[in-house]
Amino acid sequence: MSDEQPTTPRVAVVTGGSRGIGRETAERLARDGFAVVVNFAGNQAEADKTVAAITEAGGRALAFRADVADETEVAALFDAAEATYGGVDVVVHAAGVMTLAPLADFDLDALDRMHRTNIRGTFVVDQQAVRRLREGGAVINFSSSVLALAIPGYSAYAASKGAVEAMTLILAREVRGRDITVNAVAPGPTATALFLDGKDEETIARMAAQPPLERLGTPNDIAGVVSFLAGPAGRWVNGQVLRANGGIA
Repeated sequence: MSDEQPTTPRVAVVTGGSRGIGRETAERLARDGFAVVVNFAGNQAEADKTVAAITEAGGRALAFRADVADETEVAALFDAAEATYGGVDVVVHAAGVMTLAPLADFDLDALDRMHRTNIRGTFVVDQQAVRRLREGGAVINFSSSVLALAIPGYSAYAASKGAVEAMTLILAREVRGRDITVNAVAPGPTATALFLDGKDEETIARMAAQPPLERLGTPNDIAGVVSFLAGPAGRWVNGQVLRANGGIA
């Protein structure tokens, strides 16, 4: 038996990989030995910082701009991954947007924009993923623990994430026989710009006190869950939504 390590790395595509949970996930998967394609929507500078952090630590990464809801741009994203690294093994779809307001007051244009990214974006990325993934691959979508909490103001966002969960559970069954797992991670309140923006200190403190662990989650907490699902230890977890929220009911 040879002790030589394979020359072709496992490859991960991480959407929304320039900031927050996506960036932490990209860096964690790079430490796990993946070559990482960091997708971003518009902030080239932040994406380049993610790539620089990975390469300075000895990993392999490249940044690629694509609108996750545009099927042509997402196809080009996967083309770049295959051309540069030889294929794709794991897709982490962390890109998403969140707009909050009571249902009665919600701006319908904002609803359409959010659903375009969160619902259509998930559909488009997952569609390319299952067409491209090599055997033994994994798709990891992002939902939210807010679905089970029924918090006023979150109706539109929760609806979009409910759609993500439905797609995830069905897709896991549609890829039967291909040795591909499909799961979703549903973070609770996590200290990212997406969560913190627009909230006062009292609101943040109240939400941090909700879990029995009495703190907000961190991007590193969530990246660890993704790492588990992307790695060999997570291969028997399939068609599930993992609620990584510190114990919020």
